[in-house]
Amino acid sequence: MKTNKLYLTFFALLMTVSVYAQRNGEKPFFTKDFSETSLNALKVQTSGGSITVEGDRNSGVRVEMYVRANNWNGNEVSDDEIEDRLKLYDITIRRENDMVVAIAKLKDNNNMNWKKGLSISFKVATPRNFTTDLKTSGGSIHLASLTGEQNFTTSGGSIHVDGLKGNIKGRTSGGSIEATHCSDDVDLTTSGGSIKAESMMGNIRLITSGGSISLADLNGKVRAATSGGGIRADGIQGELDASTSGGSIRMQNLAASVKASTSAGSIEADFDKLGDFVSLSTSSGSVRVNMPLNKGLDLDLRGNKVSIDLKNFDGRMDKDRVQGSLNGGGIPIKLSASSGSVYVNQ
Repeated sequence: MKTNKLYLTFFALLMTVSVYAQRNGEKPFFTKDFSETSLNALKVQTSGGSITVEGDRNSGVRVEMYVRANNWNGNEVSDDEIEDRLKLYDITIRRENDMVVAIAKLKDNNNMNWKKGLSISFKVATPRNFTTDLKTSGGSIHLASLTGEQNFTTSGGSIHVDGLKGNIKGRTSGGSIEATHCSDDVDLTTSGGSIKAESMMGNIRLITSGGSISLADLNGKVRAATSGGGIRADGIQGELDASTSGGSIRMQNLAASVKASTSAGSIEADFDKLGDFVSLSTSSGSVRVNMPLNKGLDLDLRGNKVSIDLKNFDGRMDKDRVQGSLNGGGIPIKLSASSGSVYVNQ
């Protein structure tokens, strides 16, 4: 409907009273409320700003839009200049059936002078049970207190999610990721930043191509992988699969089945309780493990040197290899250091 669409001509009427406050971070440039109780989905796209969505409303949806000039030369940009730049954009804020749509995009990417660009951000408040589809090419994404399917992508910003429940999938090409208090199915990937995940449960997949990973208080099936950083894990329950091509792995307070590997670092693991298996391997460092030895274990330990004190053991025990059954056998324990040593409870 016409009344649900925001036209650029309407911006000019609001410019005088809004721009100064927006620059100082006090007020949004524009606000629109949707009161329909049937709304259950949100789609937001912007080319140069951030997106924030919080599920803190009992009903209805509020969309706030923020506008900031890309001030390349450091000089103050006038209200008239911002008004002229807005004419280069198509802005849509409307309802489509049960979905709220907020889109800011350039009319002509090819002929755009980027020194005259704008950063157009959206902050949206929704009920908790809401589905989102979010995309920005140059800003960060923040999501909080939502239940449902969440899909979000940024080409150059960070991702921060808190209190999400459901099917959660996020991607960033150049920023860090921080996730807390999320559950069910969590799939987060970055091509160039670090990942921090705390207090989560469910099926959790965390991938980075160029940063470190920090995990704390996770319960479920956890997959964490990085191509260029170290991994730290504290308080993991369930199952952990951790791998890195260029760093060390440090794990403590484990009560889980664990598979961990690195090509260029050492591995340290401290178990409070063993899960169904342990498999740790490194190509160029040592493996050091503290774990209970009072249960039935099937040991396969390899390294330049293997150091472990054993009782009630049946099998092979050499300087560089220990293989056999402890306490009658049971949980498979495989520790391998191609060019380092293996230490158990040492």
